[in-house]
Amino acid sequence: MHNHNEQAIIESLLFAAGDEGLSLVQLMNVLSIAEEDIRAKMGSLKEQYAKDPNRGIHIVELADTYQFATKRDMADYIKQLVESPANGSLSQAGLETLAIIAYRQPITRLEVEDIRGVKTDRPLQTLVSKGLIKEIGRAEGAGRAILYGTTVEFLDYFGLKDLSQLPKLPEDIEQLDSEEETDLFFKSLQDTLTVE
Repeated sequence: MHNHNEQAIIESLLFAAGDEGLSLVQLMNVLSIAEEDIRAKMGSLKEQYAKDPNRGIHIVELADTYQFATKRDMADYIKQLVESPANGSLSQAGLETLAIIAYRQPITRLEVEDIRGVKTDRPLQTLVSKGLIKEIGRAEGAGRAILYGTTVEFLDYFGLKDLSQLPKLPEDIEQLDSEEETDLFFKSLQDTLTVE
């Protein structure tokens, strides 16, 4: 790893960490560098990003945790992206994830994955970015997992006045014990929740 440029390593780590960010301790451990050296490197990197007009992101530091964030003067463009859920159709994975959340909210990522049987990180990120779901609380117990629920934009997107207008389920999602039954359920939901 020492063959790589430390700045490049830090950038890749910040990108991979996403909204979680990276703590000073994590950076020290991964790079095996003393605290004062990490602070100096991060200070230099922050300055580079802040001063470069060709970059749309910068590095934010809060309580000894660093993360990438978009620059404020890009806000209008980001707002357009987030506020236009119809800009892209939902994938099958996105639709399945959204359906489960709509009927079972509030629900955690792990509970969604238990029902779908596959990892759901990417569809969740897509649905949040489209403004169709949001964090609505934290689960009890260890880890305090994020609870997800649908938004007003979700209702608008599918032309619903409220959640009571969701199509009635022929049977509970948990009773769909075969892959074929699950596929049929999501197909019928997709037909019902069609944007005119």
